[in-house]
Amino acid sequence: MIAADHRTVLDTLGAIGEAARSSAAFERQGMACLGRLVASDLTHLSVCDLDSGHRSVVSDQPGAIAPRYIEVFDRHFHAHPLVRAHGRNPRPVTRRVSDLVRRGDFQSSALFNDYYRPIGIAHAMAVPIHVQGSALVSFVFNRTGRDFSDREQAWLEAMRPHLANLYRLSRELDGARAAWGVPSAAAAPLPLTAREREVLDWLAGGKTDRDIAHILGISPRTVHKHLQRIYEKLGVETRTAAVVRAMNLRI
Repeated sequence: MIAADHRTVLDTLGAIGEAARSSAAFERQGMACLGRLVASDLTHLSVCDLDSGHRSVVSDQPGAIAPRYIEVFDRHFHAHPLVRAHGRNPRPVTRRVSDLVRRGDFQSSALFNDYYRPIGIAHAMAVPIHVQGSALVSFVFNRTGRDFSDREQAWLEAMRPHLANLYRLSRELDGARAAWGVPSAAAAPLPLTAREREVLDWLAGGKTDRDIAHILGISPRTVHKHLQRIYEKLGVETRTAAVVRAMNLRI
């Protein structure tokens, strides 16, 4: 990867790592940050039980997949190219469906016609972050239009082992809280607009006002105005305090 790609990957990992203080926060921040890095019409964390042939999902768009299609997916569970490639694989890597099966063959399959076609998805790519026993956990990206590029796949594959470590760490923290009888606070929604949350997420990733302006396509002055409103809403006065306060509200 070129230097700019390395920086992008590291910045994204940093933003996700800041939130890895619980599994729920890791999942939420992971989908948000990875979804900004690799454009996706639907991003979710997929948890597959290879023994039962059942998949559960945590989506960036709750309710986007109707229950009947979740059942349809399970009917074709063991025929899914990504499940077959990653399940019980000690060395799984980031794969697109198109890496595993020819486009024409995939589009003529029962899986595609019963599941992907009805929900309007043409391409899928999975980043396996936990494969142990019957469990397969992956971040999954879905698109309607063009397939995912080699560059996007390389970004996610570079991040995959670090995402796996953050996932394991977040689960261990959940377990430690449970062992000590520390209740997990319900994730409190931040009192921010969608744009303010974006600014705060990139702020947590160590970005400057100018960096954030470039990423979001707005002016540094507009970023500064967003930050002032964020400080007021969170009751803080500095950038660091805003990030810490937001983490305390989210976890």
